[in-house]
Amino acid sequence: MALALFSAQPVMAQDPPSDVPHPATDAASGEAREDRAGPARGRAREGNRRGRERGAVTPEEARTAAQAVLTTAGIACQVQSAVFLGNTTTDQQKSYEAICNGGPGYIVVASTPPQTFNCLELAGQAETNRMRDPAADVGQQCTLPANQDPLPVVTAYAREAGIDCVVDRAGAVGRLDGNLLYEVGCSEADGFQLEQTSAGWKKMPCWARTLEGATCRYTTPAENLKAWTAVLAGTDAAACDVQQARKLGVDAEGLQVYEVKCGAGDGYFARVGETYTAQRVHACAAATHIAGGCTLTTVAPAAATSEQ
Repeated sequence: MALALFSAQPVMAQDPPSDVPHPATDAASGEAREDRAGPARGRAREGNRRGRERGAVTPEEARTAAQAVLTTAGIACQVQSAVFLGNTTTDQQKSYEAICNGGPGYIVVASTPPQTFNCLELAGQAETNRMRDPAADVGQQCTLPANQDPLPVVTAYAREAGIDCVVDRAGAVGRLDGNLLYEVGCSEADGFQLEQTSAGWKKMPCWARTLEGATCRYTTPAENLKAWTAVLAGTDAAACDVQQARKLGVDAEGLQVYEVKCGAGDGYFARVGETYTAQRVHACAAATHIAGGCTLTTVAPAAATSEQ
């Protein structure tokens, strides 16, 4: 599976309606100037300008138009409210930001075909870009308060996927095999990434994702290691205080093979099934023939034996 970072961005640059006055400029320099009556009047003028800009379309007209665009695009969103953003500069199509009941909001463009942009995906793209470059231009973003808090929406997704931890951070983090990928951070515990597939939610613990080379933004390495207590429960390795882990690959039975180093004593190879619990474990001292033996744990030659 290949993880793709977000690439979609709204392809629109918003222009206010043509009857909106532009800021006053200085005749000599051409630069915008503050109203000569003082900052208070300047702020009032800005507020009036924004009011006229949004007032070009009433709230009910905006809600109805945004609902029509989303319905035409095949997106299941019951629009709670919407605001008119302006017209696109390229073809003067009206654009809106919509709040959806129980789901992510959208920026939509009433074009043919319609254009829609998931607010959570746009925010995830922006976070990725800022992680690379704090000064990056992140493009069009959703600005309504309800569309700027991913926690309620993604927490609901986590519950649908069977995750019952205390979610303290959440967001969209990219795409996996073309499907939108979300991440939840759990308070003092390992988090999860959620893939939204046609068959439903697929949850993947962050400890497993990080050992595959992926990155979990909202889970610490210490929280990753804590997860091994549940993975190894009920096996001979249950007492292992995992300090380090690595993934070797997949065995002939389709089980994921990992090596873990314990805080004290011998390490183990663990064969882990689809439920992310160990089906079998092998002590390093008795498994020198598996994948060339353990590399995280040093096995004394005298103690090394072959597994029968």
